Amino acid sequence: MSVYVIRHGETAWSLSGQHTGTTDIPLTDNGRRLAERLCPVLAKEAFARVFVSPLQRARETCELAGLGNRAVIDPDLVEWNYGEYEGLTPKQIHEKVPGWLIFRDGCPSGEMPEQVGGRVDRVIARARVVDGDVALFAHGHVLRVLVAAGLVCPLAPGNIFCSIRALCACWGTTAKFPP
Repeated sequence: MSVYVIRHGETAWSLSGQHTGTTDIPLTDNGRRLAERLCPVLAKEAFARVFVSPLQRARETCELAGLGNRAVIDPDLVEWNYGEYEGLTPKQIHEKVPGWLIFRDGCPSGEMPEQVGGRVDRVIARARVVDGDVALFAHGHVLRVLVAAGLVCPLAPGNIFCSIRALCACWGTTAKFPP
């Protein structure tokens, strides 16, 4: 089994560095171009299941990458709820809270790391029962938590996994996800 994690394409807020959690904004023209570039790559794969965040930037990336007609919307793949930090850049957040780290501190009036970890655990449980490869279309922070959990890393080092617009990454196991 292989799991492909695909971050949505560029948005106006990802371009400016603003935290975009539950704000549902579309891809930029460049984000659409990047997503389309995934189509020939992903067309070579035979996915047994495709899961996608309900937010339009992830759904549009999935559609442009050629897998929208097979996708199942999974609310647990929605991006981290940034609460009071929604729309702010890391610099703006650090001016208010020096040393803040999302994977340790979470977001006031939003989600804590354990809450996001719980959602990710449910995604992994659904992927475990799939007989074949899985594609997950979602967002930068939730996918970092997912990769850390899938690799059986503690949540706090989620910041070591970088994320690029419309990035497709894959990891595989000889069995299923680690227990």
